[in-house]
Amino acid sequence: MTTQESKKPNLELSDKKEFIHESSDIDISIVIPVLNEADNLQPLYDQLKTALDKLNRTYEIIFIDDGSTDSSNEILERLHGLDNSIKVVQFRRNFGQSAAFSAGFNLASGDIVITMDADLQNDPKDIVKLIQKLDEGNDIVSGWRVDRKDPYISRRLPSMIANLLISWITGIYLHDYGCSLKAYRREVIRNIKLYGEMHRFIPALASWMGIRIAEVRVNHSPRISGRSKYGIMRTVRVILDLLTVKFLLGYSTRPIQIFGLLGVFSLSLGMILGVYLSALKLLFNQPLGDRPLLSLAILLIIFGVQLITMGLLGELVIRNYYESQNKPTYMIKEVLDYRVSKDLEQISK
Repeated sequence: MTTQESKKPNLELSDKKEFIHESSDIDISIVIPVLNEADNLQPLYDQLKTALDKLNRTYEIIFIDDGSTDSSNEILERLHGLDNSIKVVQFRRNFGQSAAFSAGFNLASGDIVITMDADLQNDPKDIVKLIQKLDEGNDIVSGWRVDRKDPYISRRLPSMIANLLISWITGIYLHDYGCSLKAYRREVIRNIKLYGEMHRFIPALASWMGIRIAEVRVNHSPRISGRSKYGIMRTVRVILDLLTVKFLLGYSTRPIQIFGLLGVFSLSLGMILGVYLSALKLLFNQPLGDRPLLSLAILLIIFGVQLITMGLLGELVIRNYYESQNKPTYMIKEVLDYRVSKDLEQISK
């Protein structure tokens, strides 16, 4: 045995591929980003297999190795060799959790797509709760870690503040935006592009489609192995991405209405100050050169013109974005048309 082989963890897997799905029709896709979680992958796989096999549905497990520097990819390759219900994607470097989820969504074949972390803090047994809630007619089901097993100051308190802020700004009220254990209908997530830390905002980003969102209580376990990838700086980045989400939800198809509104307000205020100062000069012959109000009036007028110009340029960019790619500005859930039904009936004959 070589030195490299001796370092490989003993996965203790059966060579019998008894849980392999030969059918290409997949009901459930599990998407799991991985970053230096070598010690957690084997027990996670075992727990997932136990939970998923009880569902009596076809499934696939998609692991995205987000630039791990430990033996995570080696373990994932071994798992893939023993079970072809597993897909493994290896990034060339660390691109972040949103990029990993995006890659998983693009590869997912299941009608239901479930996301979760690889750190064993999410409980695979809760997957059945998410699916049951989807079967009730919801499009997205988000996990709620009621009894969260994380440090209060560094993790739970910033998360509570972020959840309140996100709910207030987006109008989508969830107790736990940060929980990775979520279930989506595939037609919902395939229309969403993720950047930055946007994965936690998927329910808010998808809300413009008119979807139904539900929340279920899920278990949460303390981290036993590996190191957390979350910190205070990540919270700051989330807040910055939240500003982008608010813009996308409210003004992505009409930027002139936000920039133009601010521009008109600034321009109007500057003009009012300008008229006031002009009256002082013309009617009362008061000097204006040493008045800070004059500088403020000029600044407001210039700023107002710039904002209106930005709004008009934004309108051009938005139109180019949608029209060049034939992107819709709406989402259709269902079409009821007698003529279409008759055409399909003739074709079937």
